[in-house]
Amino acid sequence: MFAYYLDLALHSLRRNKVLTTLMVLALALGIGATITTLTVLKLLSGDPLPQKSTQLFYPQLDPYPKDQPFSRSGKKLPWLMSYVDAMNLLHARKAERQAVMAMSEVKVTPQAQDGKPFYAHGVMTTADFFPMFDAPFQYGAGWASADDESREQVVVIAGFLNDKLFGGANSVGRTIHIDDRDFRIIGVLRPWAPQPRFYALHLSGRNYGMGDAVFMPLLSARADGMTPSTVMSYGPGSDMQHLETAPSIWLGLWVQLSSTDEASAYKLFLGNYAQQQVALGRFQLSRVALSDLMSWLHNEQVVPDDVRLQAGLAFGFLLICVVNTVGLLLAKCLRRSREIGVRRALGASRGAIFAQFMVEAGIVGVAGGVLGLGFAELGLWGIRHQPAQYASLAHLDLSMFLFTFVVALVSSLIAGLLPAWRACVVAPAPQLKAA
Repeated sequence: MFAYYLDLALHSLRRNKVLTTLMVLALALGIGATITTLTVLKLLSGDPLPQKSTQLFYPQLDPYPKDQPFSRSGKKLPWLMSYVDAMNLLHARKAERQAVMAMSEVKVTPQAQDGKPFYAHGVMTTADFFPMFDAPFQYGAGWASADDESREQVVVIAGFLNDKLFGGANSVGRTIHIDDRDFRIIGVLRPWAPQPRFYALHLSGRNYGMGDAVFMPLLSARADGMTPSTVMSYGPGSDMQHLETAPSIWLGLWVQLSSTDEASAYKLFLGNYAQQQVALGRFQLSRVALSDLMSWLHNEQVVPDDVRLQAGLAFGFLLICVVNTVGLLLAKCLRRSREIGVRRALGASRGAIFAQFMVEAGIVGVAGGVLGLGFAELGLWGIRHQPAQYASLAHLDLSMFLFTFVVALVSSLIAGLLPAWRACVVAPAPQLKAA
């Protein structure tokens, strides 16, 4: 029977080409707008490390004086830590893994004589960074904790930088010139760029896009005079050359805790540490926070409000398009009352009439999905040409491709319910008399 209903539906749609075109176009516009905004929302609000996000936590302390609240409300804790606090927590080793980090813009000079220096995004961090964040290696490996303390001049580089400087060959053991100093390459990463760039929130002005290019031991990078991209002072005597002792916050700390018990124990340790610093006179407040990765992203409002607003407006527009499609299908149904009456008189049941019209609505939905997919690609193409950080990442993946047709089919079937119900309750006798 489905083949029969399909044949009737196609015949009906071909017979009313203008109405069919309007219905498909209405659905396609709503679907295209919805899928475009949902793709961007999914990109910005996704889990950057789904296999480990529940085990990663971001500690926060409050070194600010009471008369200098961090925010207007005085409730929000500072994003970063001072060098003293970050090192104290790191060396306490109360977590399975912990890594301190800061971002820096570094100058890379190619070894080729005609190579021009260029700037790249660098990370000054500690040894646990790579295993804690599951950074994949193509060649070599990261450095050890002992290399942090001995300030080894080593570096891990990203695969795209290795391609640019060494043509993709195994460069482990070779030298790279960074900020007028030579570093020995000990590892090359595979393509790795978590979106959003969660480990660098507030450490630089870039939360999306291509991953970082170079990763260096924090202590050796600072010994060579490299400066962090973000520094916030909370007292007099701040000096960019002596950040290790200055009243400034410029480091982020991530810890890995495998269970809720470990997280509770670490938060208790964090609170005790803050109280100890109050007793020592370094802090005036003992406020602390410990957020898991997804909570941290939510608290810091990584997804811009305008993106959520656009998604809401797109769904509203889709609803309007569905209502318009309902009207067009209903008008089409009323024009076919005589045809429906004849079919009922010949023995077609109400269920058969209902199924026929729902198949017709489904065909409109599939056609709307195909055209809507084109509109979505056009919308994403426009986004990729915007100056936003995430613009280049706006692509339709397989899940959103399939979701397009789910939305199209569901929308069209919802739109077809009222017309199909109206068709199946048409009384055959008055229609036959009118004929």
